[in-house]
Amino acid sequence: MLEKKIKNLLSKSLKKLQEKEGIYFRLGEIELETSKEKKYGDYSSNIALKTAKFFNKNPIQLAQEIKKELEVLNQKVGLFKEIKIEDPGFINFFISEKILKKSLKEILFKSKKLWKFKKKKEKVLVEFISANPTGPLHVGNGRGAFFGDCLAKILEKAGYEVQREYFINDAKHNSQIKELGKTALGRGKAYLNEYLKEKIENLKKKLKNLNEEEAGFLLAKEIQKDIEKFIKEKLKIKFNRFVSEQKLFDQGKVDQIFNQLQKKKLIYEKEGAKWLKLSKLGLTKDEVLIRKDGSPTYFLSDIAYHKDKIERGFKKIINIWGADHQGHVKRMKAVMKILKFKGDFEILISQIVTLKGGEKLSKRKGRVIFLEDLIEEIGLDASRFFYLTRSLSTPLDFDIELAKEKSQRNPLFYVQYAHARICSVLKKAKKYKLKLKRINWKLLSHPKEIELIKKIIQFPDIIQKCLRDYELQRIPNYAREIASAFHQFYEECRIIGENENLTRSRLALVLATKIILREVLNLMGISAPEKM
Repeated sequence: MLEKKIKNLLSKSLKKLQEKEGIYFRLGEIELETSKEKKYGDYSSNIALKTAKFFNKNPIQLAQEIKKELEVLNQKVGLFKEIKIEDPGFINFFISEKILKKSLKEILFKSKKLWKFKKKKEKVLVEFISANPTGPLHVGNGRGAFFGDCLAKILEKAGYEVQREYFINDAKHNSQIKELGKTALGRGKAYLNEYLKEKIENLKKKLKNLNEEEAGFLLAKEIQKDIEKFIKEKLKIKFNRFVSEQKLFDQGKVDQIFNQLQKKKLIYEKEGAKWLKLSKLGLTKDEVLIRKDGSPTYFLSDIAYHKDKIERGFKKIINIWGADHQGHVKRMKAVMKILKFKGDFEILISQIVTLKGGEKLSKRKGRVIFLEDLIEEIGLDASRFFYLTRSLSTPLDFDIELAKEKSQRNPLFYVQYAHARICSVLKKAKKYKLKLKRINWKLLSHPKEIELIKKIIQFPDIIQKCLRDYELQRIPNYAREIASAFHQFYEECRIIGENENLTRSRLALVLATKIILREVLNLMGISAPEKM
């Protein structure tokens, strides 16, 4: 992990300067950026700009002093080929080729345990999708589905014990279940699509003597079976657990948490309803837990569900919710304080999805577009890739026509084609038996070879960044960058040539690229084709 090594050296250099000057302050997180232009090196830090005021020096002067300390430390580790200072005080790092090639060798020699992160003690729960069981998953649900699965894979890669969980909003008293019951009994106002018509027809005999709540619960149960089958077979997502909201009521867990909140004197009655005193925790308003008609709100069962998560020993809890849950974030975080949760609690909000193009899907304008229809039109790989290309917190314009295109304009096609091209090269070169210990790494000196090496060894740093801020769009973007670096290398460097030693060296680089690109595609749940 090059970034971690650079940050450690920067930290040591600054501490040395602090000791010399007799100045003590907490450094905090050291920022390091991958340079976009070659003239600024491979990595760049603004640490001198951030800390100059503490040293009472201008940033350029401080950067020069940090550079001197770094050069002393670098004599032992040989990490940098060069360190340069740029106005107004940036420190730019050029990684030595020796380190680059050492990192390249690690990919090849440790391919079966590629950058195996230390196993973490924390159990992590990722709750995602959790759609109401009132119909098939729609295109909006797809965003949370693929993001959640990709995040779980990254957490597993980082050594966490991860559980994927889906919360089913199937409580009999819920308004959407009652409305579903009305629809099942022919009294509903909701749009009755072909899917629901068929479901209701199949359940006609069973629905005959049921009330609205019972009919809604029965229909929701059948819909949920289809949802779970679709998730497993079509989305290729394996959940560890599907949690029924109704079961929380049946097991008495909702009553238990309500009683506990009452004992803590956090419940009061107003206008016939029971309220939770969230204003005590700094929120602008309190929230209803039990309505004046005696029915519990979704918020109460959600509190019970999160208490259950804590009791099951999870130290890191991540919820991925739709945009309509934005207002629920602050109150849920307040509840976790009431429940005295000491671990990490994150709520990630998935913004809206807008479809662009797609002849079949465009005809359904004004109606809910099912996720299954999108996957049938563009395929699972394209669905996964395009959903992940934008930050979860920003709206997504999903370009269906681009996702279907079989050209280099389509970023997924471009990436998968790179992998297929790699496989083709390695297949042609079977006669060159790669004995890695005999590879002459010094022969890899062409600028495009070095650029490709720099790109593929960034993999562990990409993982670490995603773990810090959950900006998973880095993964498909990184895949494109690897593909671009490989295609350029392929065009400018003859891989199989007359010089057998150079051929073997380049084949080793090709193999390393394949290992990393496959890993990146695996994290997204996307296939790595061997031919196209």
